[in-house]
Amino acid sequence: MSETPSNTLQYRFDGPEEAPVLILGPSLGTTWHMWDRQVPELAKQWRVLRFDLPGHGGAPAHPAGSVAELTARLLATLDALGVQRFGYAGCALGGAVGVELALRHPERVASLVLIAASPRFGTADEFRQRGVIVRTNGLDPIARTSPDRWFTHGFAAAQPAITEWAVQMVRTTDPGCYIAACEALAAFDVRPELGRVGVPTLVLVGSEDQVTGPAEARTLVAGIPDARLAVVPGASHLVPVEQPAAVTDLLVTHFSTAWQPLIDPGTGQIAIPAAPVKPVLAAPPPQPTAPIAEIAPPVAQPQPAGRPDPYDAGLKVRREVLGDAHVDRELAQAGDFSGDFQELLTRYAWGEVWNRPGLDRRSRSCVTLTALVAGGHLEELAFHTRAALRNGLTPDEIKEVLLQAAVYCGVPAANSAFRVAQQVILEETTLAE
Repeated sequence: MSETPSNTLQYRFDGPEEAPVLILGPSLGTTWHMWDRQVPELAKQWRVLRFDLPGHGGAPAHPAGSVAELTARLLATLDALGVQRFGYAGCALGGAVGVELALRHPERVASLVLIAASPRFGTADEFRQRGVIVRTNGLDPIARTSPDRWFTHGFAAAQPAITEWAVQMVRTTDPGCYIAACEALAAFDVRPELGRVGVPTLVLVGSEDQVTGPAEARTLVAGIPDARLAVVPGASHLVPVEQPAAVTDLLVTHFSTAWQPLIDPGTGQIAIPAAPVKPVLAAPPPQPTAPIAEIAPPVAQPQPAGRPDPYDAGLKVRREVLGDAHVDRELAQAGDFSGDFQELLTRYAWGEVWNRPGLDRRSRSCVTLTALVAGGHLEELAFHTRAALRNGLTPDEIKEVLLQAAVYCGVPAANSAFRVAQQVILEETTLAE
């Protein structure tokens, strides 16, 4: 067990001290106990390290808002323990940490297993809405529906004790850390980088997984050069819990046979995996070489004056605040007639004003809601109410903004605004079955 500073993770060791280290990373909402059935067998050959995500399993509630930050905390933990080289198996969010390790720190990963993982977990909108639900209702709605996402119906019915354990695991998680982990998954997308994973990889998935199922697993296998696929029949998302023996056998086989050596026996140097080399289809034809005196000096390219174009930054902020689905719909409907207007909005409203550092996004949402009430712009009030929830305002805080607006913008305007906002809040804070 460990005492945990804010820049590290809570962990525990099992197995002989002199054995190679094998790390097991958990899924969102779980603790290191999700691996309890694998540890006895794995600890015969490896020094098994399990860790908890921030705010999970009694770990200190220091939220980490990105997969990169979680990975950095894990590496800080390992550095403090003197662990440099290790095998790694991670489930779902734990799998995202594994991909991050393989991409950014390949010299430290000897072998990799990705369980119920994906190069992109659903959509950013889905995870940000889950954060809205937790911020509004706490973790109880998520906890009560977790068995439906994690297990097959037959397993959940036959194993009521494990089902209740799963519910309690989520229910006792720190809400702020859960929301931060949702933000981490919302921003995670390594699809363009999979070809740079140079670690021997097993991609493992339950055949009945409806969260990150066989389709996502095949995307990983197709993108990672040295990857194999294992589909476990009769298992859903939390496959190490539902089919422990099958997962244990697969882990033992993979880590016993696909462990990349630390030292190159030919040179005695540390072997750092290189990125795969793209084949060259044909050599370019030789070009005539001009005498040195005839080669003109390079012409300096003029640099654009003024500030950089804010369009790309504006599109990023617009998507984060309003959601991908809304922005995609607006841009798709723009056409030739209103395309320039959409570009103006993206570049100046979102790239310039919303991106200024003087106010945080919560404050900008408060101002925006008030202005829309004053102007009677109820359609825009609807999607900016959704944006306010994503930006961290609670329904109670939105209510206070509308009450304030009633005093200064008029009761009739606020009356209409309350009707619109109430409907949006109901839709956004109700967990879909």
